[in-house]
Amino acid sequence: MIEVSMVPSAYVDTCWDKIEPFAEKAAKYTYGRYTANNIYERVKDDNYQMWVAYDDAVFKGLVVTEIVTYPQRKLLSMHFCGGIELKEWKDPMLKLLQRYGKDMGCDGIESVGRPGWGKVFEKDGYKALWVTYELPIGE
Repeated sequence: MIEVSMVPSAYVDTCWDKIEPFAEKAAKYTYGRYTANNIYERVKDDNYQMWVAYDDAVFKGLVVTEIVTYPQRKLLSMHFCGGIELKEWKDPMLKLLQRYGKDMGCDGIESVGRPGWGKVFEKDGYKALWVTYELPIGE
């Protein structure tokens, strides 16, 4: 049976070796903005939250969040998400994140990602608000 849980920053090292491959894959899609080690450093910081999905002793997924306070809103920002067998753990993870966000006084969950994530979360009520474009500055 799939379980989802927050891993307190003090306990990240107890499971990082099993979660790191998911962080490496997530970092790949930041296009040079982050490495798996950068993600590790973030989840060791008390301002970020690391969430895991597991079945017995097999880790299936990783989500990294941060509470972001804007001048007019407070949101739970889902920075990284990755793993295997997403269909098994997406719904319980999303419910846990919604409950946590509500408990923390957030009005919603935000995320930035590749266009394919829109299809994954559209049935959950997510909607794309904007697209980020990047122009490299050459020499």
